[in-house]
Amino acid sequence: MVKVGDTLPKATLTGPTPNDKIESPEFFKQYKKAVIFGVPGAFTPGCTKTHLPSYVKDYEKLKEKGVDLVACVAVNDAFVMTAWGEANGADGKVKMLADPKAEFVKAMDLAFTADALGGVRSKRFSMVVENGVVKAINVEPDNSGLTCSLSNSIYKSL
Repeated sequence: MVKVGDTLPKATLTGPTPNDKIESPEFFKQYKKAVIFGVPGAFTPGCTKTHLPSYVKDYEKLKEKGVDLVACVAVNDAFVMTAWGEANGADGKVKMLADPKAEFVKAMDLAFTADALGGVRSKRFSMVVENGVVKAINVEPDNSGLTCSLSNSIYKSL
């Protein structure tokens, strides 16, 4: 599993549309300090009611701590991630990144199989990344709980 000191893996994510390719780790290296959080799926109850809203609500607090990118990753397609972000007021605060083939989360050993959600999904996690290097990481012990990956937990690591 990815750990503190690791460089983010090589993987292709997508932005607002499938044509908006985002290459890791290059994309993240352009940010001095980023917070990346992963969720099992867009529009799922815990992700929609609690996880994403915590980062939208705390965006200004994170920014005050020097965070210049807050990004959400899920194993969904770009259109779903964009719609989910718009539905939750993430525009201009949280960059919604699709990992349609689970390439990014698999490369970090942060994937798990959730048959009820259609197969491979991202474990619920949060991390601080500086210039593409992991500086802090929290991974939910049961893959999907809400104990250590919310914005208030990662805030303590900044």
